[in-house]
Amino acid sequence: MKPLSVVPSISPRKFKQYIQRFSRARILVVGDLILDHYVWGKVHRVSPEAPVPVVHVDSESYRMGGAANVYHNIMTLGGQAELCGVVGADQVGKQFLADIRRSSTSTRGVFIDSSRPTIKKTRVVAHNQQIVRFDVEQRHDISSQLIKKIIRHVASRLPEVSCLVISDYAKGMITEDLMKAIHTLADQYGVPIVVDPKVEHMAYYQGVTVITPNHLEAKQAAGFLPTQDVPIEHIGVSLQQRLQCQAVVVTRGEEGMSIFEQTGQSWSIPAVARQVYDVTGAGDTVISTLALALSAQASLPEAAVLANQAAGIVVGMVGTATVTGAQLQEALLHDYN
Repeated sequence: MKPLSVVPSISPRKFKQYIQRFSRARILVVGDLILDHYVWGKVHRVSPEAPVPVVHVDSESYRMGGAANVYHNIMTLGGQAELCGVVGADQVGKQFLADIRRSSTSTRGVFIDSSRPTIKKTRVVAHNQQIVRFDVEQRHDISSQLIKKIIRHVASRLPEVSCLVISDYAKGMITEDLMKAIHTLADQYGVPIVVDPKVEHMAYYQGVTVITPNHLEAKQAAGFLPTQDVPIEHIGVSLQQRLQCQAVVVTRGEEGMSIFEQTGQSWSIPAVARQVYDVTGAGDTVISTLALALSAQASLPEAAVLANQAAGIVVGMVGTATVTGAQLQEALLHDYN
């Protein structure tokens, strides 16, 4: 097994050109829609009722999460995005639709499913540290009727988009039938598919353009046990061969990223985070930047460098966060000059 090559040096000028082209990209994001609810406070004592901290609440905030955070990342980076997913017929769903309308003139791709609640993740954060998280969700697959509606919507939008992102949180939105139909349509229109996967659905992504699992997800999907000590080269090549996708981009936290292409070429990109406060949403930032960079005609290694830089910025923020094109450009100038 040949060792990973280090991605060759790329000029800041070239990166700047790619970022400037983000505005021409239009990305369709399909996936699980989540409302992230944050409760911010401070801890001064332990409860007398149980050995748990008592959080004195200062404020609350709501942010778009899951596939909606991918959508939000693309918009913040300067691209154009459309969202396709499902919310419940509840107050949280209404709030979600109102949030989307602030950034988009259309919510046609967001469908209402009265059989399930809108997914809501509540995180209690004190002194920049997450204390607890509780989720409201139902994870059963969406109905066949809803799948047909989503397929029709995707078919109507693919002629207009430069890339399709599948943001799979295994909450019931991405099913085998839906993925088969979407893949056929994307092939028909020549639209690349970039997937942020879940291990239990890995077989759905056979033949897609790029998947972006983290290290543990990649190891399990490649058939290895979580406890096994396996070189990343074996994991990446094995997974790429299993899925026959054009490339596998494995995110590895403090070890950066590793890229395995169908051509047999493999690359290593070192991590760039200055300080890690919160990894929430880092995968969303990676796939958003990757889709934009590929739409801007960057090569896969170049796109991965941009995504790696964006992730390095976002993990330095607390909570579900996004990166601007200006922040990304500044970080690249800092590291590539």
